[in-house]
Order: sequence, then structure tokens, then C-alpha cells
Amino acid sequence: MSVKIRLQRHGKKGKPFYWVVAADARSKRDGKYLEKIGTYNPNTNPATIDLDLDSAVKWLHNGAQPTDTAKAILSYKGALLKHHLDGGIRKGALTQEQADAKLATWLEAKSGKVDAKKEGLTKAQADAKAKAFKAEQDVNAKRLAAAAQAEADAIAAATPAIEEVEEVVAEEAPVAEVEETPAAEENNETTEA
Repeated sequence: MSVKIRLQRHGKKGKPFYWVVAADARSKRDGKYLEKIGTYNPNTNPATIDLDLDSAVKWLHNGAQPTDTAKAILSYKGALLKHHLDGGIRKGALTQEQADAKLATWLEAKSGKVDAKKEGLTKAQADAKAKAFKAEQDVNAKRLAAAAQAEADAIAAATPAIEEVEEVVAEEAPVAEVEETPAAEENNETTEA
């Protein structure tokens, strides 16, 4: 029986989520598998990979052939390097301690690169958010200035009309006061009687 290490699709339409499995090469893509080795979520940035390193190396030692995508995932997590180093131990070129030290330094360097990418992405997101906020503030300032200008123009347009009304009222005001005074005296006389 030939064994493949491959991806088994799960998740919903447009949001894939994969299991990394060791399965018989003749079985269906999402069918029966021998062992679940890990998971792969390409929806996050960077992609989230959870892999049982020892189980993956065990299947590689037993002759399982990874597919292209599974090979990239195994390489990314260091399973292929560990398999290679174990071959050096079997041949006598390395000791177990040397192989473990090489794997640990490689994993440390790899995690440093991944952390640097995550920091770069969060910094880029923060910069984009700050830039969008500044652009929004500029637009709001322009809107406020335009509203203030429109209000000032409206007041300036209304001022000549107010002055004309004040002139007309000033001309008619003495006449109106004279007419009201006798009427007030008549009201006082009628209330006394």
C-alpha cells in the first residue's frame, strides 16, 4: 500500500480549512485516512499551521510521500529537516545531540522570521489605519470650513436685507409710536369709566 501525506479539505465554501493527513493513495481526497498529522488554515495572515512533528517524521521514515503542498508545509515546519538529520544519525555522520541542536537553531531562526513578518503586518495595518484616520480628519476639517464659509456667506447676504428693513422701520417707527399713544390714552379713559 502506498501512503501519501496530503491535505484533506474542510471548512465552508470560500473559507477552506485543511487537515494534514497520512492516507492511502487510492482513497478519496476527503475520504478515509490513516492518521491526522496536523491542520493548515490559509485564511489567516500568515497562514496558521499546527503540525505534530514526530508523527510526520515517523510517516516519512515509513516511506510516505508528501504531495507538493504537503511537502511545502512539512518543510516550513521543519519535518523534512528532521527526517534528513535522522538519516545522518543512522549513517553515523551526526550524533543525536548535534542533530537536535541543528534543528533547534533552525526552528528558532524560522520563528524569528515568522514573528518579524507578523510585526511587519501589524505595523503596516497600524500605518494604514493612521493614514486613513488622518485623511478622514482632513475631509472633516474641509467640511467644517465649507460649512462655516457657507454660513458666513448666508449672513453676508442677509445683512443688506436687514439694513434695508431697519431703514424702513426707522422711517415708519415715529409714525407708529404717535398712533399708539392716543390709542393708549383712550384705553385708559375707557377703563376708568
